Amino acid sequence: MYELKTKENDNDVIEFIEKVENLKKREDAYKLLDIFTETTGFQAKMWGTSIIGFGSYHYKYASGHEGEAPLVGFSPRKAKTSLYFATGDTTRVNLLKEFGKHTTGKACVYINKVADIDIEVLKKLIKQSILFLEKTYPDSK
Repeated sequence: MYELKTKENDNDVIEFIEKVENLKKREDAYKLLDIFTETTGFQAKMWGTSIIGFGSYHYKYASGHEGEAPLVGFSPRKAKTSLYFATGDTTRVNLLKEFGKHTTGKACVYINKVADIDIEVLKKLIKQSILFLEKTYPDSK
């Protein structure tokens, strides 16, 4: 049976951010930590070894695969910072048009630095993602 690798754990968020080698990325991680904490109202938690997540939800797919995931989160990676929002929401596509300089992957939004994005749009993306996931998965916390 498949076991999810990215699970919520008790690792220290600040300790993780302090280990980010690039000073600008570390400063951006602290800015994002403040924005996500303020916008979500959730305490930051480490998920796996490198994702800072806020809140959580339990998902279950038609295939039977299920697990826990953060409602939203971010990870200050070496190349770019990854932002995690719900993917099934059409509002996300429209908000990303106003977001600023970014690229997208299947599930992530990637930014080079916080200065490249519109913070108010980031807050809207965070709120919309949480609303969408709480509606889709009513057992969210």
